[in-house]
Amino acid sequence: MRPNGLPGLRGTEHIGITVPDLTAAVAFFRDVIGCELVYSTGRFGGDGAYMAGRLNVHPDAVIEGVALLRCGNGCNYELFQYSSPDQRDVAARNSDIGGYHVCFYVDDIDAAADYLRANGVRLLGTPLTQTEGKIAGESFLYFLAPWGLQMELISYPNGKGYEKETTARLWDPRSTNAPKSPFVRLR
Repeated sequence: MRPNGLPGLRGTEHIGITVPDLTAAVAFFRDVIGCELVYSTGRFGGDGAYMAGRLNVHPDAVIEGVALLRCGNGCNYELFQYSSPDQRDVAARNSDIGGYHVCFYVDDIDAAADYLRANGVRLLGTPLTQTEGKIAGESFLYFLAPWGLQMELISYPNGKGYEKETTARLWDPRSTNAPKSPFVRLR
């Protein structure tokens, strides 16, 4: 019998993001987004085989520091600051292979957009609400972290269109049975 997926899979534990300045990135995630810094570690690496074999980076790469943050009732974020002889310093776009974005669910997307704007964050337009199809009822807005990482706000207070077509459900941060973080800040 062939297994269906990873044995014991429970969900996403963290997403790792390499940033150009760990202190500034932690400040952005903490002070602007509202995440909680849980812990950080110091410098390690540059030992050749471990870095290349375990992390798929240049053998002389060094991790200058790592910070672990919790954000609401979703997964954790692990921020890295690397130095490496072959490091590229251009943020990937969504259209690039390996490109990605980080998305935060908010209850009121207009209030969240106003908040980001007031904090000097570059917004890519205004909130857009979908009225048709599988994502009907969803509002979204992309924005950029200070170092260029693409981020998104999303809100769907009355659900999404696909929910009328199937009993299958995506994870939903609005769920009353979602675990509540002891770190959530009310603003």
